[in-house]
Formats: sequence, structure tokens, C-alpha cells
Amino acid sequence: MKKEYDLSKMKSRKNPYASKLKKQVTIRMGEDVVAYFKALAEETGIPYQSLINLYLRDCVAHGRKPDLSWHDDDAA
Repeated sequence: MKKEYDLSKMKSRKNPYASKLKKQVTIRMGEDVVAYFKALAEETGIPYQSLINLYLRDCVAHGRKPDLSWHDDDAA
């Protein structure tokens, strides 16, 4: 293997898989949620959007679902 390669004459091209890696979405989140992940980002040095993505990916991997049952405290 050569020590150095001349890459100056290579033609560049877009990564064909880049569009499949992540999808941009707009989502509304509570200020407390954003503040939590931003604080965690400061501690870890990982961007807060990446932390949110990692957390959601972990939920998908473990089949976690949110608790969607609301309790009416006034009922009874």
C-alpha cells in the first residue's frame, strides 16, 4: 500500500445513503423537556437533538410505549 494517495483528481459525489440516515421533522416539545435535554447535553458534550434521538431509538429497541392512561382525580 502506498504511503500517500493523490485524491485531488477524484470526482466527488453525494452519499447515496445519506437521505436514509435521518429525516428532518418539526416537533413541538415542552420547554421543560428541551431544557432537560439541553442540560444533559452540557454534561455529556453530545448535542441535545442527538440525545433525544438516542433516547427515542432506545425506546424503539426495547419496545417501550408511553403510559397513555390519564387518571381523573375528581372522579369518584
